[in-house]
Amino acid sequence: MTLQRTLHHFPLDPASRQVRLVLGEKRLAFTEVQVRYWERPKELTALNPSGMIPVLVESALDEKGGDAQLVLCEARAILDHLEETVPEPALLGREPAERAEARRLLAWFDRKFEYEAGGYILHEKMEKRLLGLGAPDLNNLRQGRDGLRTHMFYIDKLLQEREWLAGRRLSLADFAAAAHLSVIDYCGDMPWGDFPAVKTWYMKLKSRPCFRPLLADRWPGLTPARHYDDLDF
Repeated sequence: MTLQRTLHHFPLDPASRQVRLVLGEKRLAFTEVQVRYWERPKELTALNPSGMIPVLVESALDEKGGDAQLVLCEARAILDHLEETVPEPALLGREPAERAEARRLLAWFDRKFEYEAGGYILHEKMEKRLLGLGAPDLNNLRQGRDGLRTHMFYIDKLLQEREWLAGRRLSLADFAAAAHLSVIDYCGDMPWGDFPAVKTWYMKLKSRPCFRPLLADRWPGLTPARHYDDLDF
């Protein structure tokens, strides 16, 4: 039986990037379908009625040509599925405390960070351009950047005490954080110089093979910061 994976995603979406990083780290081949999710294409809503990305479709082909599909909607369901079905390398940690901390930080970045920092910045600098909604609102940008600095202080503190965010090993928490920060870095809003521990950690992640496809991402009308794909930024 042959298993084929197709990922429906948007290159500059943090949730999509989490899944791409984990697929790459687990060395799982997949086909990409880039989706203009803001247009709510019928093909996407047929797979996921919420219209949210990413969506991973696994197609199992047997020797007789039969095709059984599993449709996995949105990042957390996909990441849990990949950990369950492809356990090596283990990305939730091998000890209960590390797994609990990785889960806590996954929720932190996808809820708290998104709500207090990333959501403001990406809406004003990326989504408004995609939707043709005009110039960024400077008050919203300021709020997002202030929130970003608050979170960066916290991340920097964790990384002064640990090798990786959740503990001694690379985990889903690192990929969640990197996915969110990398899109903000694409927009040129990361204050790397003020947070050396975070910068060193990000450089380690940025040099991993699974990160290379993200560094090649480009979208018409959205030009990345000059240092975006520089490993020695």
